[in-house]
Amino acid sequence: MDQRFRGTDSYVATEDLMVAVNASIALQRPLLVKGEPGTGKTILALEIARAIGVPLIQWHIKSTTKAQQGLYEYDAVARLRDSQLGDARVHDIGNYIIPGKLWEAFAADMRPVLLIDEIDKADIEFPNDLLLELDRMEFHVYETKATVVARHRPIVVITSNNEKELPDAFLRRCFFHYIRFPDRETMERIIEVHFPGIQKRLVREALGAFYQIRDVPGLKKKPSTSELLDWIKLLLVEDIPPDALRSKDQRQFIPPLYGALLKNEQDVHLFERLAFIARREDQ
Repeated sequence: MDQRFRGTDSYVATEDLMVAVNASIALQRPLLVKGEPGTGKTILALEIARAIGVPLIQWHIKSTTKAQQGLYEYDAVARLRDSQLGDARVHDIGNYIIPGKLWEAFAADMRPVLLIDEIDKADIEFPNDLLLELDRMEFHVYETKATVVARHRPIVVITSNNEKELPDAFLRRCFFHYIRFPDRETMERIIEVHFPGIQKRLVREALGAFYQIRDVPGLKKKPSTSELLDWIKLLLVEDIPPDALRSKDQRQFIPPLYGALLKNEQDVHLFERLAFIARREDQ
């Protein structure tokens, strides 16, 4: 099976991203992906699995997630309850071992893609607690004295939003890639994938307004690719003409349906205030 990643019909991958994914697969190292929100970090794992025809196993990390949960959990409460009820299942402790996402990936019939999503949300020790298992591709189940060994080494994709620094020992074991925000040419390709045959002039004017908003100094949350696609969808639904997306003085211009692009009141007020100040200066 060809396991080289070249993007998919629904995911535009830049050359440097394809190189990073394929290098990670060849080196059998986890791919650590960073980038601002909305650059497609999480969906990358799904598209890698689609592209090479393998299953995807997703482990979404929360602030309360512990590394042990990725291996397995022992349900002592259920066992105690069953013992009080006289259930025969209590004699086999294996009945109360709940496999985690790493166990699921290790037990898969074919080499899967394992997504560990937003690893930086967890405790600072979380990445280090997974080092041994990701290196050796095995772990010990103390309650049953069994060792779980990976049938196939999974393709591991780890995403981070840079909420906290990751340990050096963990970083050394990963292949790192930072997904830069798409430039105009790449963004045009992304839009064409989602809206085949869309009017080129509408795309040109929409991108002009979009990148102008992103360049506004002081924005708390710059609009991302997903918000741009939502905005373009609304422009098409409302049949907004390209001329409505441009102005002689872009400093004063507030694009239609901008609520799809700006997602908090602070940024909306900032944008409106800058346009108001620009109008006053021109009077």
